[in-house]
Amino acid sequence: MYCSKCGALMGDGAMFCSACGQAFSTAAVMPRPMTPQVTAFPRVEYGGFWLRFLAYLIDGAVITIGVCIVAIPLFFLTGLSAYLNEIHPEQDWSESGVWAIVAVFFLFATAGLVATWLYHALMESSEWQATVGKKVLGLVVTDTEGCRVSFGRATGRHFAKIVTNMVPAFIGYIMAGFTEKKQALHDMIAGCVILHRES
Repeated sequence: MYCSKCGALMGDGAMFCSACGQAFSTAAVMPRPMTPQVTAFPRVEYGGFWLRFLAYLIDGAVITIGVCIVAIPLFFLTGLSAYLNEIHPEQDWSESGVWAIVAVFFLFATAGLVATWLYHALMESSEWQATVGKKVLGLVVTDTEGCRVSFGRATGRHFAKIVTNMVPAFIGYIMAGFTEKKQALHDMIAGCVILHRES
């Protein structure tokens, strides 16, 4: 299967040409180089920095609400609330009590990290191809050929943000504002792009 615009070889199920960006309803089957048959649509539009930033804020709110819904009942069910109420500022905390509190907060932090990973990886590899924030703004996550990503690739993209976070001054994220395909550093590492589909 070949692109009708530039002739590049396309993968099965690709929504756009990875070489020139031409979008298709179906891939072109070329029995002869001179007779491509394809229905073409306007050039694909990538999701820019500000749309992605708004999606990030929405997702942050969704995750925070979800964690609170789960964590607040656990806070009381585990007895941590009662334990903290028994401690007075003028009293010395026992070593076992301090470690118990550290362990509980470590457990909550770990649960939060796992929930964030599964939220992004499961939703971006689902039929939505997007988290709630991206879905609201018409953004979808695809591979570089415009195909739906697997759970493994979505997981790789999520954890590649660790590398993006290591770049000073948020440059790894700001790259989404000026790279050719509006890719942040973690998108490049995982081989993904964010497309903007106007409803």
